[in-house]
Amino acid sequence: MAASPALYTWHKIFSSEQEAKAQVALRQLLRLEVDGRTICLAHTAKGFFALDDACPHLGHSLSRGTTNYLNEVICPWHSYRFDLESGRECEYRTRNAVQHPIEFRDDGMYIGIRQQSLPAG
Repeated sequence: MAASPALYTWHKIFSSEQEAKAQVALRQLLRLEVDGRTICLAHTAKGFFALDDACPHLGHSLSRGTTNYLNEVICPWHSYRFDLESGRECEYRTRNAVQHPIEFRDDGMYIGIRQQSLPAG
C-alpha cells in the first residue's frame, strides 16, 4: 500500500536499489539520520524497511539488533520483536515502533518521514 505523499516528507537516501543493497547487505541493519530522526533501516528477503531506531520499551538502538526469518527486527536489550512492515510489537509487551515507508523511484530510494501536524490557529 503506497503512503499518501501529502502526509510525508520524502528524503532520498540512496541513488539506486543497487547502491542500497551494496550499503546494507541482506539481513543487516543500518542506522541513519534523516530529517532530525534516527532511523533503523533493515534489508531482508522481503525488501527494505525503516523504523525509528529507538525501541519503544527503553529507547535502545534497534539498529544494533538483528533480523529474523519472520521479517522482524529484534531489540538487542530485552529481545522485543517488531514487525518490519507495520512496526507492531509481536508479543504485545510494549508499544509499537514507528514505521516509515520506503519507495524506490527512477532516481533512487526514498524514505518518508511523517509530517508533524501544525496546531490550528
